[in-house]
Amino acid sequence: MTGLDETEREVEALLFAAAGPLSEADLARRLPEGADVTGAIAALQARYAGRGVELACVAERWRFQTAGDLAWLMTEEQQEPRRLSKAAQETLAIIAYHQPVTRAEIEAVRGVQASRGTLDVLLELGLVRMRGRRRAPGRPVTFGTTDAFLEHYGLASLADLPGMAEMKAAGLLSLDLPPDFEMPNPEGPILDEDPLEVEAPEFHVDFMGGDEPGR
Repeated sequence: MTGLDETEREVEALLFAAAGPLSEADLARRLPEGADVTGAIAALQARYAGRGVELACVAERWRFQTAGDLAWLMTEEQQEPRRLSKAAQETLAIIAYHQPVTRAEIEAVRGVQASRGTLDVLLELGLVRMRGRRRAPGRPVTFGTTDAFLEHYGLASLADLPGMAEMKAAGLLSLDLPPDFEMPNPEGPILDEDPLEVEAPEFHVDFMGGDEPGR
């Protein structure tokens, strides 16, 4: 068995056991030094292409999921998602396109006072998170979208969000955006914000951690 074949098996096992999508960096930390993670992922994508389960990239992380054309098979087992109010949809869209954004900035875009309950619903559903604090008087909390937001809407990254013209037409974005507004880059530097710490990925069964009793 070649080295790449063995790395494929290891990556496949990790993705299968993980509680959520894993990035290449997450995988590399679990594998032997020098393992070709990128090559293994490409090989697994080819191996699973056209099968009932496929390897997909969401939020710049990788996971196994049911093939899209077979979703109808799972219909009876799926729970109906909680419907968002119009205010929550508007708030979510503003956060997605303006992040990192404070409550006051959300209110400025919407033109109405932001309800605490609206943000609480988005936080509870895991679509939005508190990113950190703005380096400004009062140190207001900033909000941004989560990987769960990308997974829910089937986006690989924020760059795959619908175009701003489309969102404006739907009334979900301010019609008076600043002239220097650009699509947010989740990997870009944050110059006016102190971000919160990022948690490590979780596994259903962390069979690679800790020694067995008696060893």
